[in-house]
Amino acid sequence: MLPGVKIDFRNGALGSVVPSADCVAGLIATATAVSTTFVLGHAYILYKLDDLASLGVTAENNACMYKAVQQFYDEAGEGAELWIMGVPNTVKPSEILDKDNASGAYAKTLIQLANGRIRVMTVAYEPASGYEPTITDGLDGDVWTAALKAQALAEWATQSLFAPLFVVIAGRSYSNDNITDLKDLTTLEYNRVGILIGDVTSASDGAAVGLLLGRIAACPVQRHIGRVKDGALKILNAYIGDKDPSVANVETIFNKGYITFRTFTGKSGYFFADDCLATEVSDDFRSIARRRTIDKAYRIIYATMLNNVNDEIAITDEGCLVPSVVKSWESEIISDIVSQMTANGELGSDPDNADDNGVKVFIDPAQNVVSTNRINVVAQVKPYGYAKYINVELGFITVNSEG
Repeated sequence: MLPGVKIDFRNGALGSVVPSADCVAGLIATATAVSTTFVLGHAYILYKLDDLASLGVTAENNACMYKAVQQFYDEAGEGAELWIMGVPNTVKPSEILDKDNASGAYAKTLIQLANGRIRVMTVAYEPASGYEPTITDGLDGDVWTAALKAQALAEWATQSLFAPLFVVIAGRSYSNDNITDLKDLTTLEYNRVGILIGDVTSASDGAAVGLLLGRIAACPVQRHIGRVKDGALKILNAYIGDKDPSVANVETIFNKGYITFRTFTGKSGYFFADDCLATEVSDDFRSIARRRTIDKAYRIIYATMLNNVNDEIAITDEGCLVPSVVKSWESEIISDIVSQMTANGELGSDPDNADDNGVKVFIDPAQNVVSTNRINVVAQVKPYGYAKYINVELGFITVNSEG
């Protein structure tokens, strides 16, 4: 070898990891087939807007699909994993989300084809020309059927696939004239369904579901989608019905439990007002952030405990768990949640308390495993609080002022 200098690259110092699946999203949209490259009812994976070009999908031949995907990547950025499926315009959102639809359980199929990776999904619907919605409780009546079907679909994915998710639905056919007729979502029990009112075009019949999906995908699981520090949404205009959010009756829509847009005095741009799901105010999982947090913990615990299924377990003379097994299992769950959530700042652990890691696990050692073949585990994770209301008492300082 000739004299010289040889330099080798040292790899691994940055500790890069595979991107998290926490933000994997699913989108089903009204579409038209494109030759053999884009077939309706088939699942496709995207990582950037340009991936649509390889499928032959453009803004001209598939406006509904393209708009939703473009909004998604404008917010989420390139690299975000998005599973898409096109469906004909004869299929309503309620039919798409119906897991038992004999004519085509599209959403269920997409979840299965994605092998349970999808954490949140939505439907972008553009009906055929001439479609006349039946307005019920302030929206297209199909919205309420779709919400019912979406809750059942999400519960099925959780219970049958151990792949929890939630669904975002467009509050179609909203009009500011019907605001008093809007159903109060806080009277429902759909804690895996959110309904969005608002779009990027005035007096739209739909909603900017792709935009909402993208903001969710851009946020870690504990993050509120309306967090001001994250900046305004990447849109030029937003409308609630035919009004800019700055002059619309946002408070009434918010009080009824919908996701919608808002503005802030002194801040340019538009933000999501809140991240509520269609359920009672007292529901622990009414917030998207808390829904995502508990769903991630669910997936971690499932993966951890799955390795112990049908394993041999040491027992006491009474047929109960020995203390060492109890401690081992508790420690295993805590360790996995700490490494995958607490270490990422996704749980509300107290930084001033070294013993607070944001998770508690308890396994009762008195369980008789011999007679039941069952072990019950109690796990709790600590959510964050959110500074939604900040009250400041402001006054003048005088010579005799105290405090």
